[in-house]
Amino acid sequence: MWRHATTPRPGWRETVARQGLVFPMTPLPDGSGEVVYWNESAWYEFTIGEVERLEAATDELYRMCLHAGAVMAERFSDADLLLPRGTMDLVRESLRTEQPAAHARFDLVYDGELPPKMLEINGDTPTGLVETAVAQWSWLEDVFPDRDQWNSVHDRLVRWWQEQDARGLFPDHEVHFFHSGTDTSGEEEMTATYLRDTAAMAGLRTFGHVIEQVGWDDAPEARRFVDVEDVPVRAAYKLYPWEAMLAEEFGTHLLEHRERQPVRWIEPVWKLMLSTKAILPVLWELYPDHPNLLPAYLGHPGDLTEWVAKPLQGREGDNIWVHTRDGDERHPGHYDGQTLVYQQWNPAPDFDGNRAVLGSWVVGGVAAGCIVRESDGPVTDYFSRVVPHAITDAARPSDAQVQAWLDE
Repeated sequence: MWRHATTPRPGWRETVARQGLVFPMTPLPDGSGEVVYWNESAWYEFTIGEVERLEAATDELYRMCLHAGAVMAERFSDADLLLPRGTMDLVRESLRTEQPAAHARFDLVYDGELPPKMLEINGDTPTGLVETAVAQWSWLEDVFPDRDQWNSVHDRLVRWWQEQDARGLFPDHEVHFFHSGTDTSGEEEMTATYLRDTAAMAGLRTFGHVIEQVGWDDAPEARRFVDVEDVPVRAAYKLYPWEAMLAEEFGTHLLEHRERQPVRWIEPVWKLMLSTKAILPVLWELYPDHPNLLPAYLGHPGDLTEWVAKPLQGREGDNIWVHTRDGDERHPGHYDGQTLVYQQWNPAPDFDGNRAVLGSWVVGGVAAGCIVRESDGPVTDYFSRVVPHAITDAARPSDAQVQAWLDE
């Protein structure tokens, strides 16, 4: 695994914006300017052996997370996980009925030598799909047209929609796509739009708008969610956290089982177990000393001497507390007062001042590719950047080979 400096493509910013990455820069909070988010002034080189190790680790970690999620559903109460009353009943029902899940993203630390280590998993609202599946692949085609990339995300998403539609998951072959109108960067809208595109490629009829416009038809013969055009919502992808959705008036209809025919949500509510940081200590308890895990404890640091503390529902580095022999570093955020999970401090590898974390994707339960995220400091936060990668000792496979892998 190596990091190489390179020259960005002419007109790169306009190119990635046309591809849906309309947020290639991140504005600074004081309004003084912006920093690069899509960074193609560098790229990461992987060997096929390194990719195979990452793929195997991702597959195994996901199987372990499914086991841990089932254990958590029986062990934890709503209060334990800071969730509205009745949430865990929904989670258990969702697991019992085996509601299918589309995707998840691991954050892994890997330097090309030591085993990959899991920092966390986002199993409910993972972002980074446009960057991984579209912008990164297009960069490869332009810069290294004969090389390969660990990236089957797009093909696997289209395949997942096709398979679930064949199983009858989507009534009348229709799916709604919702994102939050509070996000002004365009990231959530374009992520939901990209997923909507993959569903359309799979032959589904799609609808979409902000989730704040979802309504409720309270007529006795209806009792259902409707979209802005009063079209019944029967299957829906939502880029909106379950813990937030259930805590709002919207969620009361779900918690009190008011729907005549429940919406088939993607991701399903059991994915809450794969988005809370509480999964980290449960994994360590179930799989102690596993080479891809870091020691973690709920509510206390246990025997750890250097650790990072994360709030249960934290995102983007908010309220992270890093404690090392050199001192303490605390980050502000929106999750003050939440129960903390303490995980062994395992700094990301440093490539000339760039701390690299791998976003490793799972689609349809299978490892599907990665994107590299860089930061200047020890915590990957709002001002991190994404960097493309290539596999240098493997030629690009034929379309027939790709199809054979997908079938397998």
